[in-house]
Amino acid sequence: MARQKTFDVQEQRGFTTIALGCFVLLYLPIVLLVVYSFNAGSSIAIWQGFSLQWYAAAWQNEQVQEATVRSLILASFASVIATAAAVPAALATTRTKPYRGYSAVFAIINQPLMVPEIVTAVALLIFFAMIKVATGYGGLAYLVAAHSAFCIPFAYMPIRARLQGMDLNLEQAGADLYATPFQVFRRVTLPQLWPGILAGAMLAFVISLDDVVITEFVKSAGQDTLPTYMLGQLRRVVTPEVNAISTVLLAVSVTMVVIFFFLSKNRK
Repeated sequence: MARQKTFDVQEQRGFTTIALGCFVLLYLPIVLLVVYSFNAGSSIAIWQGFSLQWYAAAWQNEQVQEATVRSLILASFASVIATAAAVPAALATTRTKPYRGYSAVFAIINQPLMVPEIVTAVALLIFFAMIKVATGYGGLAYLVAAHSAFCIPFAYMPIRARLQGMDLNLEQAGADLYATPFQVFRRVTLPQLWPGILAGAMLAFVISLDDVVITEFVKSAGQDTLPTYMLGQLRRVVTPEVNAISTVLLAVSVTMVVIFFFLSKNRK
């Protein structure tokens, strides 16, 4: 009896052409952005020689410096808060027996991933506007709260995946040796969970660092982050300085994602 041939998408006609086309459309604009960040002229479409002047201009720009510091502070706070909330959420959805409403809890935690970001931004704008009117406070705490809430599912997913891949026998052995639940978590679960926690924190950091929509809706005057500053520049005049800033952000994001990838790999 002839063996039935399994379906393989790579053997379908046109697969290679379509895949290459997708990669070109995805990565060619990024390559051009990086290349023209080294353009000696002020044009973003005409090559006029190699130069690092736009990196120097961005480095010396006080507005860029302020926006960069604000972005790093905001992303750091959001990453820590989101990760601190994601760890108990991941434990509550992996270390308990299935219960009524489990799917609803999982959906609520991952709500920012399923709802369009613009909807979340408008909802946060209305909510924080009511608080601003009632309290008169207009500081950076609103951005920290908004970014933290939005980043929770991004920190939650790698932590939950790490918990699901861990050997429960070690935790059960600790409980059999009369360790309290907290001792089991601190001495058995947490040391194994650290790669997932670090990966989740870095992913949340990158998401917060790159966010534009929520930041643009929630921020007050004088609270520009680096992405919103770049958006404002694009509305006025486009120069390779924006390319240079984008290239640096790209390098930071790629570095963080690479580290995230290695930390998320299951170790034998």
